[in-house]
Amino acid sequence: MTRISAVVGIVSISFSAIFMRLASPSPATGAFWRAAYAVPLLTAAWLLVRKRDGRDRPARWLAFGAGLLLAVDLVVWQMAIDRIGASLAVVLANVQVVFVGGLAWLLHRERPTVTALAVVPIVLVGVVMISGLGRLDAYGTDPVFGTVLGLATALTYTGFILVFRHSNRRHLAPAAGPLLDATLGTVVGSLLLAPLDTGFTLAFSWPRHGWLLALGLVIQGLGWLLITNALPRLAALETSVLLLLQPMLTIVWARLVFAESLSTVQWLGVGVVLGGILVIALRGTVEPKGFRQVSAAAEPHS
Repeated sequence: MTRISAVVGIVSISFSAIFMRLASPSPATGAFWRAAYAVPLLTAAWLLVRKRDGRDRPARWLAFGAGLLLAVDLVVWQMAIDRIGASLAVVLANVQVVFVGGLAWLLHRERPTVTALAVVPIVLVGVVMISGLGRLDAYGTDPVFGTVLGLATALTYTGFILVFRHSNRRHLAPAAGPLLDATLGTVVGSLLLAPLDTGFTLAFSWPRHGWLLALGLVIQGLGWLLITNALPRLAALETSVLLLLQPMLTIVWARLVFAESLSTVQWLGVGVVLGGILVIALRGTVEPKGFRQVSAAAEPHS
């Protein structure tokens, strides 16, 4: 049952960038409605388990703060999708696997593994290739800037992951509680970013809000609940494979729905990046110190 939940969750979030592109909202608008539509579902899920949610107020505020970072992440990610498409934006966002280990090194003095030190430069070469190297056949309206935004997405998501994990480190509360607090933080964070987004609107429109509703319920709500509950219980190999399944499925959906056609150089870059992510996810990014190696395999970007 755990494996089934994990697969259903991964397949669900593989549509995240697809729904975002179909809705095509302004960045802050998309982030706001995605979170706002998820709040009722997450609230209902939390009410079912609230007696087991023993977090104190500081922990809940920390999860809320993680949601503020997620708002920034979603805004930047929408900007990346607009410039390089859904498939490449998802691949670049999952480079957060590399950044999580790097920040663990800087903040906690956790020594990187030899494998991580060897693979990171290779992943970065793949990222450069995804930009298209300035070639005319590169996919995207602005592939170079889109690649920069994709990396910025990975970096902001890394911040979200680290803060979100820290908020629940001592309590191990059911997933619905921390996710609800983080999603409320995303709602507020999106409103704080709204003045910087000239296209921000709270007006209802169809079919845009149908896709935004799907983002909130299927991705932010159901998908994240399933993944947060299931993936930590699976073996490292299984979570690593599932980590790659999400961007690979998104590439398929983007090809079918939008006819996204990457250049040969970009395809090679995708292969290099995903291969590097798999190696890092399997081997970890820092040497263990009495606990399991740091890996973002259980936190695919969506």
